[in-house]
Amino acid sequence: MNTAADVFDLAPVVPVVALDDVEHAVPLAEALLRGGLRTIEVTLRTPAGLPSIERIATEVPEVVAGAGTITEVGQAKQAADAGARYLVTPGTTDRLLDDLDASGVPYLAGAGTVSEAMRLAERGASAMKFFPAEPSGGVPFLKGIAGPLPHLRFCPTGGISPATAPDYLALPNVGCVGGSWLAPKDLLAAGDWAKVEQLATEAAALR
Repeated sequence: MNTAADVFDLAPVVPVVALDDVEHAVPLAEALLRGGLRTIEVTLRTPAGLPSIERIATEVPEVVAGAGTITEVGQAKQAADAGARYLVTPGTTDRLLDDLDASGVPYLAGAGTVSEAMRLAERGASAMKFFPAEPSGGVPFLKGIAGPLPHLRFCPTGGISPATAPDYLALPNVGCVGGSWLAPKDLLAAGDWAKVEQLATEAAALR
């Protein structure tokens, strides 16, 4: 994968997961893969984030592991060293963007306003994350900016459900959506990988 836009080709829904137990990483990735999803965004919100990315990258290489919730300088390199093949941020600062660029790993930087999207475009980005999607205006917002910013494409994340995902995916400036519903904590705790696979199969069929 050479560019951030390539993330859009991996799956219509990118599972966004905060793992508390590293031992869940491999069976989760395998279940998602069986369901037809070839990627997972493991957030760095928990101590299990980086080691989980490493486990997935090593043991389930068919799944493209990304690192989410990159918010601090230094995390991009840590994620890349762990095997992350793309990076995702909820928002952006100049220092963070410099750090992302230095990592050499494709990234989807977060934008929640028109000005933030334009600022990222000035830095050379044409693919980015729209976060938090629902609180920031959702589908109407993305429709509204498609006219003045037709060259930008987004991965909306935040508050999206299986019911609303198709509305986002129907937009020409949406490449994929991020979804946390694919691996809820109760299924992870129960080790219900069959249910995760079912949810992944339904999500993969959205496009």
